Amino acid sequence: MTGETTVRTAVRIHGRSAQREAVRALLDGLRARSGHLVVTGEPGLGRTALLQWAADSFRAGPVLRLGPGEDRGAPATAGELLTTLWKAAGEAPLLVCVDDAHLWDAPARSALSHAAERLHTAGRVALLLSVAGHRAVDPEFARLPVVRLDPLAPSHADALLDEVTDGSTDPAVREHLLAEAEGNPALLLALVRRLTPAELRGLRPLPRPTADAGTLAAVAGSALTCPSADARDLLLTVAAAVRAADGPDVDTRLVLDALRHLDPVSAPTANPLPDVLAGAGDRLRFHSPLLCRAVHATAAPDRRRAAHRALADVLEADGQPLPALLHRSWSLSGPAPVARLADRLAAVAADGTTPASHGLRGTAYARAAELTADAPVRAERYTAAAEQALLAGRPDRARPLLAAARDCAAPAVVRGRAERVRGLAELRDGPVGDAHQSLLLAASLLAEDAPVEAASAALAAADAAWAAGDLSSCLATLSLGPAPVPRDAAGMLGPAAPDAATGADGLPGAVDLAGAVDGAGPGGVPVPTDPPGPRHAADPRHAADPRQVVAPRHANAPGHATAPGHATVPGHATPGYAAVPSAVLAGGRTGGATPRTDAGARGGPGGTRVCGAVPDPVRDHRVGMRALLEGRLDRAAPSLGQVVERARTDDRPETLLRAASAALLLGNVDAARRAGARALAATRQSGSEALVPQALEYLAYAELRAGRHPQARAHAEEGLRTALRAGQRNTAAHHQAVLALAASIEDEPATVARHVTAALATARRHGLAQAATLAEWAAARADLGRGRPQDAADRLGLLVLPGPGRGHFAVWRLAVPCFVEAAALAGRPEDTHEVLTDFAGWAAFGADPQAAAQLARCHALLAPPDRADDLYRRALARHDEAGGDFERARTALLYGKWLRRRRRPREARGRLGTALAGFDRCGAGVWAAQARAELRALGAAPQGGGAGTLTGLTPQQLRIARHVAEGATNREVALTLAVSTRTVDYHLRKVFAVLGVRSRLELARMVEHADRTRGDRRAGDRM
Repeated sequence: MTGETTVRTAVRIHGRSAQREAVRALLDGLRARSGHLVVTGEPGLGRTALLQWAADSFRAGPVLRLGPGEDRGAPATAGELLTTLWKAAGEAPLLVCVDDAHLWDAPARSALSHAAERLHTAGRVALLLSVAGHRAVDPEFARLPVVRLDPLAPSHADALLDEVTDGSTDPAVREHLLAEAEGNPALLLALVRRLTPAELRGLRPLPRPTADAGTLAAVAGSALTCPSADARDLLLTVAAAVRAADGPDVDTRLVLDALRHLDPVSAPTANPLPDVLAGAGDRLRFHSPLLCRAVHATAAPDRRRAAHRALADVLEADGQPLPALLHRSWSLSGPAPVARLADRLAAVAADGTTPASHGLRGTAYARAAELTADAPVRAERYTAAAEQALLAGRPDRARPLLAAARDCAAPAVVRGRAERVRGLAELRDGPVGDAHQSLLLAASLLAEDAPVEAASAALAAADAAWAAGDLSSCLATLSLGPAPVPRDAAGMLGPAAPDAATGADGLPGAVDLAGAVDGAGPGGVPVPTDPPGPRHAADPRHAADPRQVVAPRHANAPGHATAPGHATVPGHATPGYAAVPSAVLAGGRTGGATPRTDAGARGGPGGTRVCGAVPDPVRDHRVGMRALLEGRLDRAAPSLGQVVERARTDDRPETLLRAASAALLLGNVDAARRAGARALAATRQSGSEALVPQALEYLAYAELRAGRHPQARAHAEEGLRTALRAGQRNTAAHHQAVLALAASIEDEPATVARHVTAALATARRHGLAQAATLAEWAAARADLGRGRPQDAADRLGLLVLPGPGRGHFAVWRLAVPCFVEAAALAGRPEDTHEVLTDFAGWAAFGADPQAAAQLARCHALLAPPDRADDLYRRALARHDEAGGDFERARTALLYGKWLRRRRRPREARGRLGTALAGFDRCGAGVWAAQARAELRALGAAPQGGGAGTLTGLTPQQLRIARHVAEGATNREVALTLAVSTRTVDYHLRKVFAVLGVRSRLELARMVEHADRTRGDRRAGDRM
């Protein structure tokens, strides 16, 4: 290294929206009361920066910064401290910032804690403390509210890196730095500072290790100090053990046994634990991952190797070969390649009989690559490590491994597999246009030597084009001719599970999905321009429902992870694709480049490639989907039914996901829920973290199909968490869109807006046209439910009307009924004619049982009075045939409104009551409020809804309602209750909706009436 990079000072805090919101609430609350908050986090996460941001943001009064004196003390008592604060505050609000309060001595911490609980005596004071997160919170602060700083999300760390380097970092170097920093902003800046400009731009090799002992120690600071030799050995042994563990904690017995090997004379103990360690049952872990790395890196090399050697001895005796080999490799005294140990590591990593997670296998492959001298074999092992990292749900770890593989000379098949992993990672967490190109390149590189894997890469490329809403590219990619499978491939078939990318005839299943499609409709099902083919002859309940079936989604089939020169072993697969389309409820997509854990086709350089057999379920699904795309529903149902039936005896995740998909296409919601739940259990059991978000998506779709909105939201919320944890921002965006759609029928506009904003942020950044369309549709449906048809029509017009901005080709037709309703209510019926003609063709296709009823409702909205009555009745009759509480209730609501405005109150009351019951049944709160308001306008008292009474209000809503009834403005209510005016606006809208009132005057009368009634009741009780 010839110099260092001068790092620009970051001018803003990246991420931390939740933490900043908590601090902002503390500061806003000073208008009416005092408050306190503790900020905690490991070294380098930005505790000091957050306190500085708070001080810079505070404009209402002075800011006082307190710190320990030379004796690490403060005013001796809480009273003295409060007096100090009272004098500093005067008449204005006061912000007190105390950074690193854990460094104060015990009496000072106690005084600070007691003062925090009595701040109201000192005026309006906000006390903001920061304490270290690498140790347990001091008991003096344990009772105070805490906000925790977590590592930055990848997007925020990426933005920080761009800001301090002006975006000049080489892409491979960027991926390496982000992986090394693990979301710690101070460590990321320290790594950038350590590199030269040439290294940052990829013109010179990076130093190894990049995060060296000095860099880690500088970020850890004083937290790294350790009082005794025994404690240092304990910390080092735990840190060393974590390197070959499946998680952040390790077995206490393993650590103590290793300490006995390390020092046979002493009697090691884990009591008392050093502050930086936490114990839970028989497990030990560091409070701070950064400190764990720093302890390992800064230890004396001889002592570090001895710790690994001791751990290897214990693990070998305990029959755990893979972690034992890893520790043995780390006990070596030099960096020179060791071929024999590298081969053993790779062989055990590929051995399916060895219990190990994908993450641990990836670590073993990466270590084997580091010890390998032969460049092609090294590249193969780095690629295998990247595949395992992707299976473990860690694309952030996969990318640097791919960069390392790229630096080695390798044959085309190895480069193709690496490019496929890169494309799959981008498909879940990057621009899908880039993923499309990477996967096309992978298909080209794999075509000659690995035609099955080439087909899977091509299918993944089509998946990326689908996610981007690029219909022409999607069809062009699906139409690519597959490389022929060798005639003698059947003789090479082993007992491994199939690479499901291939159909029974040896052709990629993806090609069949292209069909002969003129224009793709919802669910990838074509809307034919010619008269539709034969109708479904089976039970109509089993008809496909592509109104709720947005897009086929492909469960993916990785091949084997195989060490060079060793046999392919089933059970630990490389990422790939199966032609497994999945029906998804409005909100789904063809988005799932998801690895599986069953064997496919892999081999090392110069070794024998093992092809997987093609099972019947793949053939049946391919035949069924082809028939569906051709409009032959009578032929699709038997084949897809076989897929569902065979999954009863198969516990492989991809088979179960395929069954859930087929069941949704058939309209068999119960079977879809069962298969989705089993798929979720199977993915968790197999350790394939990358599959869990997809399984949760399927469950959410099935629950929405069944009208179980609370359960759908629960699964989507968990899916969102797992997608973010697995680094799948694109998958997370689709979960956000599903959550927005679910919330759009409830009375939660703030929730809808939050999910829509989050989904669109990723969708626009990564080109996710389908997620963006679903999110916009959810926002428009929420507007429509809240009685804002003009806003809804404006949003939906952009999605459904012809033009370059039209929504995703598989989604926009689903929003047509909402658009027609919004346009009709907004007085713009002329906008609907063209799209309604197109929707009529879709309804005539016969695949969506709800479409006919929705079409009749649309015609009723636009028809003259002499025809509307009959059309509404026809729509309700069609709803009775198709089922579905929400859509039927929407039609009944519109019919009831129409009847009331034509002075037919008795009929209107019946229709509106039916609508209210339907909305209540499916949890559609915002629509139920419309029905209640209409009933009130008729003079009816809706039962069970709380309209006209205050009993349906939450305590906060009741407080706001009473203040408004007394004549207070929203701003005055906000000041009185110490909340923001936006919060008051939100709750007041809910109050109006629940009570069915339209003005503040009506609200005041209702509150007065309720209070008078309650007073009369109490008087009667006393008598």
